[in-house]
Amino acid sequence: MPIMSEQKAAIENVIKAITTAVAPGRGRRILSTIFMELVDREAWPDYYEASVIDSSLEAIPEPRCIKHIKASVEKGRYKDSLDVYTDLALVFWNALYYNEETSQIAKDATTLKNILESEWKKHTVLPPPRSTSPPPQSAQKVRKPLPPLPQSKKAAPQPTAMPVVVAPQPKVAQPMKPEQRASSPDVDVDIGGSPEPEGHSEDKLRMEGVQQRDSVSEEIVRQLERSLPRWPGFGGLGWMDEGNQSVYSTIVHAIKSHKDVIGNRFASALEEVPDVANGPTATITTPLSLKIIEARVRSNEYSTPQAFDKDMALLFEKARRWHEQSNHSYGHVLLLQRLYQALTSSNPPSGPPYSSTTNFASLKAGPGNVKPVHGDGEGVAGVTNHRVVTKDKTIVDEVHYKGWTIKLADWLHLSNPDDPSRPIIGQVFRCWVSEEESRKGQLGVTVSWYYRPEQTYHPANRIFWEKEVFKTSHFAEHPVSDIIEKIACQFTARHIRGRPRAPYWWPGFPLYVCDSRYNDRDRIFVRIKNWNSCIPEEVRKSEEFMPIYPFERTVYPSRLASPFLTMGKLLKGPGGLVESSDPIDIETTDTSGKKTRRALGDPGHSKGLAVPVATPATTSYPTTNYGYTQPTYNTVPQPYQQAPTPSSKPTIDRTVLTAAGGPAMGNNVHIEKLPSDMTRHFDRDPETNQVLWFASPPLNVAPTPKPQHSLAYLHFLATKRKREQQEEGGSQTAEESAPKKQNRFSAPPSMMERLAAIPKDLSA
Repeated sequence: MPIMSEQKAAIENVIKAITTAVAPGRGRRILSTIFMELVDREAWPDYYEASVIDSSLEAIPEPRCIKHIKASVEKGRYKDSLDVYTDLALVFWNALYYNEETSQIAKDATTLKNILESEWKKHTVLPPPRSTSPPPQSAQKVRKPLPPLPQSKKAAPQPTAMPVVVAPQPKVAQPMKPEQRASSPDVDVDIGGSPEPEGHSEDKLRMEGVQQRDSVSEEIVRQLERSLPRWPGFGGLGWMDEGNQSVYSTIVHAIKSHKDVIGNRFASALEEVPDVANGPTATITTPLSLKIIEARVRSNEYSTPQAFDKDMALLFEKARRWHEQSNHSYGHVLLLQRLYQALTSSNPPSGPPYSSTTNFASLKAGPGNVKPVHGDGEGVAGVTNHRVVTKDKTIVDEVHYKGWTIKLADWLHLSNPDDPSRPIIGQVFRCWVSEEESRKGQLGVTVSWYYRPEQTYHPANRIFWEKEVFKTSHFAEHPVSDIIEKIACQFTARHIRGRPRAPYWWPGFPLYVCDSRYNDRDRIFVRIKNWNSCIPEEVRKSEEFMPIYPFERTVYPSRLASPFLTMGKLLKGPGGLVESSDPIDIETTDTSGKKTRRALGDPGHSKGLAVPVATPATTSYPTTNYGYTQPTYNTVPQPYQQAPTPSSKPTIDRTVLTAAGGPAMGNNVHIEKLPSDMTRHFDRDPETNQVLWFASPPLNVAPTPKPQHSLAYLHFLATKRKREQQEEGGSQTAEESAPKKQNRFSAPPSMMERLAAIPKDLSA
């Protein structure tokens, strides 16, 4: 007898609760990802091989995965709902049997097993489980526990999605060494900074290893971001100029039906997003989906091309916030967005079907796959330069595209021709209009590329900040159709002290942190000491550039291991792991004359950073009806306006404290401030970052009505006015006799009007 429809719906809810469970913290790591697929036989053959205790038994007798169970439920293959519970439990019991108790996989399996048990009990239509102990066909019941694995053996995960891999050839009981790098003549090294703080040597920082941010720091960040202003939406410039219902229908069909070489539809990533998404990173709360847009096109609801273009842009914005960055669905959304922008450009691709070897990006290669700007290394040549090229370009102050206003020093996500799920991170150094014959009139930006950790070559023991990127010497020219969205990137000194103010960053938008440069020719990292050398010259030394809302205290990001260790074979690069070596030391002198030694090969992160918090500044943005405006750079500092000096005339203190005898108390007054663990529970003013405090609660009292004339008196005035009009005679026309509408705010008569009215009053 098949499962009833009510039980099937309940089981699907249980599976949904398991697959949507996320780990605590800002990373939003989905716990079930690693259990969705079966373990790869080629990568982990010992998972399916005969047991070391009994050669007639496999290591895991009954392998299970969530994806197959979910498909079997949808196709009605289960006859008993308890069989579904048993298979789901086997997924997690197998992981607990095969992996070590202290591994992350075992911890996630325990968490999901508890979720399965609690969610199953919530649905009364489902029968209670036979037992919470391991099922009879589990490895725990079939045989005894496996002996501990040798130290040199890899600890395999449950599925291939995110295997736990130990660093190659680990040396137990020996401290990890910082990586060695050869010096690079073209890497800027600021040797004028202060030495590393005492107690924070490179070896000690390296030995601290991977560490998640504590819960108090997480709450400080969460509390600040909740109080920040929300994204106001797209602007009104840069949208489609021409289009009709037929064009809209063709574009929607192209997006909806686009497939890869094996027939997988990319639009499923858009269809997974609910019509209303109210997650913590959501920037759009109004109902919107691909089906809604398609229905509006069929009913001819779009009166202008701008309305259709804006709805599509909002749909991609919504999908980018819904999917986790760098996963396959996120990459599919970005590829469809780049296809849409190509279809709505002045030079659309030929099709359908539409195909591209660069995922519709304009460049031939992305970060990690281009040739180093200095040297003869491997990679695609002619993609980037080592400087900003202005030949055959008209430099402009800003460009407008799809509602975005792109200006100098803005940070962008740009389409990556190698991997759409990892868009290029770049900072704008120039906005321009092309003067070349083949691209005349085309808008574009020149950006400085920043590499992700997986796009670099580094030792296996290197630790990264969460969302860390690296400044490079690559400058690339992108047309505006490559622009995915505006983002933000902070250098470490500011990132640990606050979040960027609007309009430089909005909550929910991607935010990165940069601590070092990366030289892809010599494959070395150099910690940045002089931050001004990394940004455009026009905004250096400017307090108006990316001011921050400060935290209550310094908050460091989480420290993460190399992505090549945490993701294993699922991550293909373009970077990789290299053997570590001793860094080359250089002798420097600080401001006090004390000589110190610094390693050129950067092995980790810097701590003890200090940066002044910029004061709030009001920035005005010019708006025009054109795609760009002429540059108006102004790097001359404004003169300092000194506050007026108070008068030396003595004044009498009339405060309540003085009247109560405050001065007689001397300096024995003790003022206590609220501790940070208490203030973080209250809202703060986004401008001053002060706790919003009111002397008293609001009064729930109706406002006192203003005095008004009674109806009887108003009726008397109307009757009197009508009688006076009748006495004056009926010679007036209807238009003249009609009462004139009295202005709500009447100005008093002028002196000339009063003088002119005197003879009339005397004659009357």
